[in-house]
Amino acid sequence: MKKMDRLRWDCRRGMLELDLVLTGFLDKHYPKLTESQIKVFKKLLDYPDTELWDMIIARTEPADNTMKTVLQLIRAS
Repeated sequence: MKKMDRLRWDCRRGMLELDLVLTGFLDKHYPKLTESQIKVFKKLLDYPDTELWDMIIARTEPADNTMKTVLQLIRAS
């Protein structure tokens, strides 16, 4: 499986809202991300759906400050 195909698969979640936001982000911003931002994005995909959604809608903030830049890009998608 190609790298982008795998990421697209990882963006498929149990919540339709997350599917739409994450795949939109992947299409719009992923090609422009730095290597460190790609690592952060992959780390975000490891979170459970509800925790990730809460961070995306800014209900909670991540403990790791390096995630904030990528979350801002996701929110802007």
